[in-house]
Amino acid sequence: MAARRRTLRILTGAAAASLALVSTAWSRPAPPGHEVRAQAPAAEGPATLCAPAGTLRGADGERADVGLCAGSGTPVMAVSAPASCGRPGTSVRYACLTSGTWTAKRQGRTVASGTLPGSQPYPGPGTYEVTATVHVRSTPSGVDLRGTVRTTLTLSAPKQRPTHRVEVDRTALRRGATTTLTYRVYRDSEQGDGSARFGLIGEESKGVRISTADARCVNPLIGRAPAEDRLTYSVDCALTDLQPGRPATVRVRVTQGSSCSSVVSKLGYWMPRGQALYTGGMVEGPTVGCR
Repeated sequence: MAARRRTLRILTGAAAASLALVSTAWSRPAPPGHEVRAQAPAAEGPATLCAPAGTLRGADGERADVGLCAGSGTPVMAVSAPASCGRPGTSVRYACLTSGTWTAKRQGRTVASGTLPGSQPYPGPGTYEVTATVHVRSTPSGVDLRGTVRTTLTLSAPKQRPTHRVEVDRTALRRGATTTLTYRVYRDSEQGDGSARFGLIGEESKGVRISTADARCVNPLIGRAPAEDRLTYSVDCALTDLQPGRPATVRVRVTQGSSCSSVVSKLGYWMPRGQALYTGGMVEGPTVGCR
């Protein structure tokens, strides 16, 4: 019995010593260089969010349950309207084809719209009210419905910073005059390379003429060989030396007739990823109006 009491006292003393050591360790500041910090959440990658948007019904019992989907995490917001459809009294498994148009609003303001399926520049994270006017047809035939559906989608992926941008020194052209426009094409990303395709186009029916002395640019060739006709209202430039901190400058002359044409611009570029086929992107450049 005495031996058991001695053992108990020894164990109790050891436990107290251990607790004292733990308490002392907790009370000491952590050694420098060993601070533990919460890890920042990883950026959300590309993803597609879908939600039920409505049901279309026909006079003979046809039915189409339509959803709306929006993709985020890439430079564009891709919208589609998948559907499941059928009709009573048949065991046929229908495939559904949807087409139409869509509009996305954020805080009551329209921020994107287009055809189904289709995409527009991604406006960034937020809650969107998406409305679509859809036409649903089935394969095999049997369902052919039209209507409007809507849903709310909350996208959380951050808006990607543009890798390329285009600026121009004027906002308006004048009727019956020739104006020189100076465009600056920027590559702001370390990714990719210096290659880009810069294009300008006016309205064919307005008789506008676009020309340039820049050797990197041409009026596009049209027609079957050996024809040498070229579009006079469009210019296409192949840029190969874009670098961060080294934009390209392109000057063009725009000649307006009695009609007045705006000039729009766009930029296509490479973002190489090995030998993958689809690795490029497209940037909408500024539109220069006419008065």
